[in-house]
Amino acid sequence: MKKILVSIIVPTYNSEEFIAACLKSITSQTYKPLELIVVDNNSYDKTKQIAKRFTRFVYNRGPERSAQRNYGAKKAHGEYVLFIDSDMVLTKNVVRDCVREISRKRPKRFAVTIPEESFGVGFWARAKRLERQLLLGVDWLEAPRFFSKKTFLEFKGYDENNTGTEDYDLPQRIKTKYGEEAIGRIAAFIRHNEGKLSLLKTMKKKFYYASHLDAYTQKAENKKYYSRQASLLARYKLFFSKPGQLFSDPVLGIGMLFLKTAEFGAGGLGLLLAKIRPKK
Repeated sequence: MKKILVSIIVPTYNSEEFIAACLKSITSQTYKPLELIVVDNNSYDKTKQIAKRFTRFVYNRGPERSAQRNYGAKKAHGEYVLFIDSDMVLTKNVVRDCVREISRKRPKRFAVTIPEESFGVGFWARAKRLERQLLLGVDWLEAPRFFSKKTFLEFKGYDENNTGTEDYDLPQRIKTKYGEEAIGRIAAFIRHNEGKLSLLKTMKKKFYYASHLDAYTQKAENKKYYSRQASLLARYKLFFSKPGQLFSDPVLGIGMLFLKTAEFGAGGLGLLLAKIRPKK
């Protein structure tokens, strides 16, 4: 029986530090056949040159990640599409397990969530790793990256007005129509390279994303999820539900709580300034 083609789409921007490891993890998958598509956003480093060592399908598109992903999906020939970021690496059986999960007859699957774990350099990267470990399996904080292309196109892909929360928006639209069981999950991990993470860097990221939240929060299907996703109390309840894991290293545990609080503070400031900023 002929295997189904899977298209893997990687949006990039000045990703030369991470891109080779990312693409190597794709070409090393146990599942074949694969189509690798890189969609770059006007990088001025060596991202494109490195990408062309792994695939001839290297395109240029912007302005944000959602637009890059959607463009890649339009170029894809696969029956299934997988979206990963350039600072991620796939463990070897990710694609194989996703295909098996989405091929299930009952319940019918339209997308698949892949759990993530973080790694990186320094204290704050270790704190981020701990956070991800504590939140593993929380469905309203995880989002699928693997889709039936037919379903992806049915929902017109990622909302290109949405920046930072597009990963949540698309599957919540899918679940609104097809139910909670429309999204499956596998055990194989994506590993997310945080690099040398700094407190200021992660706060800036949350500030930027929060300043673009309107496109996410104004949709009815996102509101019930947003009430928990935007709650620091809800996160703390999850963290403290596993005290042994949280405080196995007390300094790291306290640092992670401080990191999350700082991120929420930066996000709150970004949201506030977006609301009072004059509309163009």
